[in-house]
Amino acid sequence: MLHQLAMPNREQVEHVLLRTLLKHGGVVKEFAGGEEIVREMADEFGLSEPQRSAFLETVYRKENRTKKAILWHRLLFRAADALAHAKLVSSPNQTFRLFGKREWLLTELGFDAALRLCNIPSALKDSLPIKSLEVQRVVKKLIESPKPENYDPVDSGKKVTKTTRESALRDRGFRQAVIEAYDYKCAVCGLKIKSPDLLSWEVEAAHIVPNHFLGRDDIWNGIAFCRLHHWAFDVGWFTLLDDYQIQVSSQISRLPADCGKMGNYEFIRSLTDRPATISLPKRHELYPHHNAIRWHRRNSFKMQTVTSP
Repeated sequence: MLHQLAMPNREQVEHVLLRTLLKHGGVVKEFAGGEEIVREMADEFGLSEPQRSAFLETVYRKENRTKKAILWHRLLFRAADALAHAKLVSSPNQTFRLFGKREWLLTELGFDAALRLCNIPSALKDSLPIKSLEVQRVVKKLIESPKPENYDPVDSGKKVTKTTRESALRDRGFRQAVIEAYDYKCAVCGLKIKSPDLLSWEVEAAHIVPNHFLGRDDIWNGIAFCRLHHWAFDVGWFTLLDDYQIQVSSQISRLPADCGKMGNYEFIRSLTDRPATISLPKRHELYPHHNAIRWHRRNSFKMQTVTSP
């Protein structure tokens, strides 16, 4: 039947599946009728309507019944199952046991294989917000840890000079946990957008206490910002009060009229128009810790006007 319909072989389906997983952030749900990803992969192969709708019949003679399944769906499942046996993806049962979701999820090995298939340099791996089994374990630990009352946002034992596999997973887990908590939106302006190839989000996970000051890779020391607001926060143009309202530096009064503008939009000055509170995660226990934002007010925020030399 596969030969008669000229269906793609399993290895071809496996490769397309890995590339598709990468395109969809490292995770897909079951391959059922009506799922967009099923049509998307069929389109990549250029499958005809007969190829997409052909049925595979399995006869159970002892039970006197016949089971029908769409052949294309069955091919996808068998390819995914083979990838799971090769430890390139985790199966829905494994993912459910770990995270409570029935999904096919890339592993780090599968991530590496998908990058090769897509001709993406491995050096870009750590910058892509792609989920993997190992990264999601870090995310789960970060979001399920109880929020401490006496929290020190500075990790005096943190090492920032040498990158190891463990530290790379920790960094990616931190970024993934933060941008997921903020629904992939900037906490200030609400910008939410992906790259045209769907591989990366514009939003970034900002450390409140910066990494170079040994800031912890904890959800309570992170906020999701677009690149512009991330930069403005890091250099001290604005900070947060304990109620998460935005406070803008008084040095804004010294900005030349043609600075801090994008066309007619006042990038910094717009934050002073009215009291503004950042958008926060749905879960209160994932809010930035007060000790972290107090550190930022004391050490990064440029409140006082500085006289030019």
